[in-house]
Amino acid sequence: MKILKTIAEIKEYIKQFKCKDELIGFVPTMGALHEGHLTLGKEARYECDCLIYSIFINPTQFGPNEDLDKYPRDIGGDLAKLEAIDVDAVFLPDEKMMYPDNYKTYVKVEDIGKILCGKSRIDHFRGVTTIVSKLFNIVECDEAYFGKKDIQQFIIIKKMVEDLNMNVKMISIDTVREEDGLAKSSRNAYLTEEERKAAPIIHKSMIKAKEDLAIHFSPEDLIEDVILLISEEPLAEIEYIELRRSKDLSKVEDLSEEGILLILAAKFGKTRLIDNLLLN
Repeated sequence: MKILKTIAEIKEYIKQFKCKDELIGFVPTMGALHEGHLTLGKEARYECDCLIYSIFINPTQFGPNEDLDKYPRDIGGDLAKLEAIDVDAVFLPDEKMMYPDNYKTYVKVEDIGKILCGKSRIDHFRGVTTIVSKLFNIVECDEAYFGKKDIQQFIIIKKMVEDLNMNVKMISIDTVREEDGLAKSSRNAYLTEEERKAAPIIHKSMIKAKEDLAIHFSPEDLIEDVILLISEEPLAEIEYIELRRSKDLSKVEDLSEEGILLILAAKFGKTRLIDNLLLN
């Protein structure tokens, strides 16, 4: 497995695949890798001739009061996990490499970057789309793999790819969960023992909403029941619960529609967790 730390190194590395018109698959990450991250690569391995991961904790997607300095880091452990799933190369740039002095250019997807998580995390998605567009340009990937847990992020990046005519096929993989339903996330490490026991209420509430979809009269009626169930857990602090169309995150007006996505964010102590579930 190649470790590539500069843009020049990775550009040189991918030439061997480009000249033979071989398929390059790419998984961008911020490290602290768990089974969710690795599942993306395992899926990509079936289709791609070359599989590249990146590990870069992107400062531009963190707000002033967020956890950039505390974000978990385990480069040695991450590299061992990637080698075990037969990754060909890992791109490990530093901040100076990605954002040199006098850096001024950002990519922003309007509207869908301002709803849901975008309401409380101002400029978060601007940071995401900027770094991902840079990585796509550097790696020159044919396919890019993302988990469905961050569904708003996936839809925003997909829109960016479409609008900017990027030649990248976007592929989403189902959320990987713990046995109790909690979505695997690097931020789960922040949960206290009590908060970790409480956090599966998120998945429990979504499953109940899916099972009871047919008995609700309106989106507001369904959301109210989800709020009531999560509120039974005193450690859960709801940030938002919404029903959105899975194709573009527009608002659901009628529960008879297809492709209804229940999407939510909640805090357990200081740890903010997000999740979603396709209801029909």
